[in-house]
Amino acid sequence: MTRSARDPLYRRHRFPLSLRMVEDMLAARGVIVSHQTVGLWAEKFGRCFANDIRKRSAGRLGDKWYLDEVVITIRGKKHWLRRAVDQDGFVLDVLIQSRRNAKAAKRLIRKLLKGQGSTPRVMITDKLRSYDAAKREIMPGVEHRSHKGQNNRAENSHQPIRRRERIMKRFKSQRHLQRFVSIHDPDFANLFHIPRQDTPSAHCREVRAAAMQMWSEIAHL
Repeated sequence: MTRSARDPLYRRHRFPLSLRMVEDMLAARGVIVSHQTVGLWAEKFGRCFANDIRKRSAGRLGDKWYLDEVVITIRGKKHWLRRAVDQDGFVLDVLIQSRRNAKAAKRLIRKLLKGQGSTPRVMITDKLRSYDAAKREIMPGVEHRSHKGQNNRAENSHQPIRRRERIMKRFKSQRHLQRFVSIHDPDFANLFHIPRQDTPSAHCREVRAAAMQMWSEIAHL
């Protein structure tokens, strides 16, 4: 005899689902699809949902940019996942690149300016010189703080991708990684991200309720 999903044993528990687990759940209900098909569904609908979330949040993020990069090894070759977050921990954009030079930093900054529609008040990075060279050419009037200790906010933002990398046993290609982070980080993660520092619990509940309402509208639940 199996337990119902409404059984008190399962109350307040959540179970993360892999593509193969979703495949098995559908098969138990008579729907025969492969886990590759489930992955294609997630990409198709996820991109649509992410675009809608991005449009609704345009122009609402902070004016203090934290930029950082982390090494991702794909098929034995090093790549750099560049990330920008604001002062509240919201992800502004992510970009996977095969170079770590000034040209790559310029591409990230131009992408950020296009996506945010305005220049930041201040930009904070580690001591990598390519950021300074790119900033001088593209945003000469913006204050730039280059210090390893001040960049922890961006460095901490890499942790979910590191966990996903271990679960997936590394990413298959640069395109695969870019597709995943473009949907997950600047959109879904931002929607349900609630800054906890110095935030009253009542306000946290209001923000969470607003996020759930937006998700229901986007996903047509």
